Amino acid sequence: MRKLLLIPLVIVLVTALIFGGCKPAEEVPEEIRVGCSISLTGIYAGFSTGGAWGSQAAIDDINKLGGVYVAEYGKKLPVKFILVDNESDATKAGTLAEDLIVRDNVHALIAGGVPQDLATPISTVAERYKLPYLLSGGLKEQFFAIRESVSPPWEYTWDMSFAVIMPYPPGSIWDKPGYTVADVFGAYLNDILTRTNGKAGVFADDTVDGRGWFELFPAMAEGMGVEIHGGLFPIGNTDYSSLINEWKANDCEILMGNATGVDGGVILRQCREMGLKPKTIFLGKGGLFYEDASAWGGDLPNGVVVDSPWYHTFDPEMNPGIGGTTPMSLYERWHEDTGKPANLAIGFGYYNVQVLIDAIERAGSLDPDKINEAIGETNIATVYGPIVFDKENHFAGTVIALAQWQKTDKPWVWEKPLVYALQDFQGPTAELLFPIPYD
Repeated sequence: MRKLLLIPLVIVLVTALIFGGCKPAEEVPEEIRVGCSISLTGIYAGFSTGGAWGSQAAIDDINKLGGVYVAEYGKKLPVKFILVDNESDATKAGTLAEDLIVRDNVHALIAGGVPQDLATPISTVAERYKLPYLLSGGLKEQFFAIRESVSPPWEYTWDMSFAVIMPYPPGSIWDKPGYTVADVFGAYLNDILTRTNGKAGVFADDTVDGRGWFELFPAMAEGMGVEIHGGLFPIGNTDYSSLINEWKANDCEILMGNATGVDGGVILRQCREMGLKPKTIFLGKGGLFYEDASAWGGDLPNGVVVDSPWYHTFDPEMNPGIGGTTPMSLYERWHEDTGKPANLAIGFGYYNVQVLIDAIERAGSLDPDKINEAIGETNIATVYGPIVFDKENHFAGTVIALAQWQKTDKPWVWEKPLVYALQDFQGPTAELLFPIPYD
């Protein structure tokens, strides 16, 4: 009789253990879904194709290790990367991000290598659905200004990028040379100014990114004694003769600007056609990627200086990847897969995933609010150096260097080694080619 009475009790206890001690099997997701609305085509494709590849490489690395451990489920879950092409269209960027949330039920959004123009509509969507969004690409000044312009400020978007001139808190992890463009750009200008007449032609496209650059860089150069001539132009412009004539009339020996790869190429080509051959050229944004620079044709890339955030020469001890991946091995995989030279955005894409999976593991959950909270507590080493967030401003500073397009005897002809790097872990640098040799 006592045995018969124990049977119902055992059933009750087993039932309680099954339904109270762990989640029912149907509630455990099969995978962690990571969404990415990014520009695989269009004017910003150079930014994003490398970033998308880098994110997939990181996800491949973590999946080879069995996935990401989520304590809430007591197991590792594989990661699925859901990628959509927004065609460099800001409207599509936001719409597709919403589709990823509503239709694909992603647990988070990332974007490794994206201009602020395209990040803003995605941030708006992420805020609406209260889903974490990790990005890299928006300059500190731009991100701060736009985030603070909305009320309340975005709480689900986190930017990892560099500053132009905005200082970091004294004594912080970022309070050292190499974390602002002013540091490396200043080193570049100091190096060349005495070898030029100090007159610069400046230009920028009339976009959020272009206007932000135009408000900061010329003023910084003026503060160093540079005489400025130039202005803004509409994106997609085809005739820059009025600007070039102004630069010629003022005998500008320095040319510096911010434009898409297409617009930058048109400007450089028209300068050459009109007989303007500056001693040095700096081109932000449009000169960053091989796809853009190689499309300019002829020897137009030769000697063009660009900002270069990530590079494959970074010290592997201080810049670890997942499962033994290093910055150099990541580049080698990229080259083997695509046949192309180094692309700085692959590092962007890779460390976006590193930061996200670290946050998920620490959160022990796929709950978006818990992941979001964990992102704010990030303190890890990545292929792009240490990542620590300023929780109040949702920003993590990263290093920046300058590189220069130089001709090589390799099949792809053009490479851009670092010519100014202020942190030892950024690796070796090449000598600045100055003045630009013209055939």
